[in-house]
Amino acid sequence: MPRMPRAPPAARPAGSCGGRARVGFRRSNTWSHRGKRMLRGLIKTGAAYALRWTGTSRLTASLSGKGHAPLILGYHRVVEDVRAHLPTSIPAMLISRSMLERHLDWIGRRYRIVSLDEIGNYVESGLRFDRPVAAVTFDDGYADVYHNAFPLLRKKGIPAAVFVVSGLMGSTECFVHDKLYLLLSRRVSREADCSQVLRSLESHGLRLHEVAATRRFRRAAFDLTAMMLDSLNQEQLRRAVMALEGDCGPEPEHLADLQPLEWEMLREMQGAGMTIGSHTRTHALLTNESRPKLLLETTDSRRDLERELGVPIRHFAYPDGRFDEDAVEAVHGAGYAFAYTICRHRDPRRPLLTIPRTMLWENSCLDALGRFSSAMMGCQVDGVFGFASQCGSRHTRLGPSDPPADQDLICKAG
Repeated sequence: MPRMPRAPPAARPAGSCGGRARVGFRRSNTWSHRGKRMLRGLIKTGAAYALRWTGTSRLTASLSGKGHAPLILGYHRVVEDVRAHLPTSIPAMLISRSMLERHLDWIGRRYRIVSLDEIGNYVESGLRFDRPVAAVTFDDGYADVYHNAFPLLRKKGIPAAVFVVSGLMGSTECFVHDKLYLLLSRRVSREADCSQVLRSLESHGLRLHEVAATRRFRRAAFDLTAMMLDSLNQEQLRRAVMALEGDCGPEPEHLADLQPLEWEMLREMQGAGMTIGSHTRTHALLTNESRPKLLLETTDSRRDLERELGVPIRHFAYPDGRFDEDAVEAVHGAGYAFAYTICRHRDPRRPLLTIPRTMLWENSCLDALGRFSSAMMGCQVDGVFGFASQCGSRHTRLGPSDPPADQDLICKAG
């Protein structure tokens, strides 16, 4: 899954606390918020056109080290209609098939799209490509990548890679982050609801109020999901999901949209030339886990994939791009040759295990009017919008390296 970026605010219910003045106040605030968003969008779009026209974005890419590095793009889910999935899916994990095709066409006109293996061979040898190259990757291994992205890639003759969670392949089990977001989106629609959810989780040994006091929950379910993913290890997240399911479980039809790939689908994709990489065994966020858990997640996943596919697995992607020294060493010990992040931070000891990617979704390259913008796409690729910002994740481990699985809280500094 992606690091939780800014996403469209969830629609608010009408509420039951009537009153003409109150309703008017809400409408005024809504229009004010929309106006601010439109203004920010116009400024960002104008800046993107100016930066691309003057060549400043390409200079920024050179200064950030992206100018000569291969471009590696990352996506998650590929669906037919993004709007149909917004009520039940994390927005920044979605891209429509038509928007993905626009991205691929834009990249194809400016880069030679190659496989991760080809990039890896060049990087290992120290050679440089004779022209800019790019690679396309998909994280998690959702079945909709097979149904919507795979036919498009095959039609265009584009090589790509998919990083899969081996323990979920061929099962009907959903990713913890998807189920958590789906459950929270049914429980919270405004900031006040978040406190009620946090109080209910206290009875299950999950004390999050101290962390919550430092957060804002403008987007309710989205922000609460992000906070819990930042703060809890996987065992705690599962306890939270079980607690929330006890109150109101997700609808089966919603879970059906979130299914992982079947092994036969994966074999077909691998046989057609797609690179298959590991994304751990259970999608544990490695910076929140103990050292023994890191070893299981990295080693067992590689063993699962090699047994089922019959090919060496050389590539690994950190779930949510999160890594620290222990995670990098676990990946190295598991025998991977290359590993991929979602930020510019590199481990100088293991640069081939901290290769940056640019993650994109449906709205990444839209202008202020909601249209695909070549200038916005160029600025995303050049890393302009993240050039001046600090990495939002930590890459050093805090506290003991081997926290017990049932500890109440792991607070992740960012």
